Amino acid sequence: MAAKTEDFRAKSDDQLTADLVDLKREQFNLRFQAATSQLERPARIKEVRRDIARIKTLQAERSGSAKA
Repeated sequence: MAAKTEDFRAKSDDQLTADLVDLKREQFNLRFQAATSQLERPARIKEVRRDIARIKTLQAERSGSAKA
């Protein structure tokens, strides 16, 4: 998990925003698959949700340090 966070830290703000958009799209698709009982890897929902949280946390840290 730590490597994932470090990967996100190495990215620029624009790259993080693009990743966030992709993850939100994937999350929507996974929820849709779950609703239609076509989901192959249920654990992926949890992974995507946590990745979204990691990116949002990092963005908040960056915006907080920019204001200070």
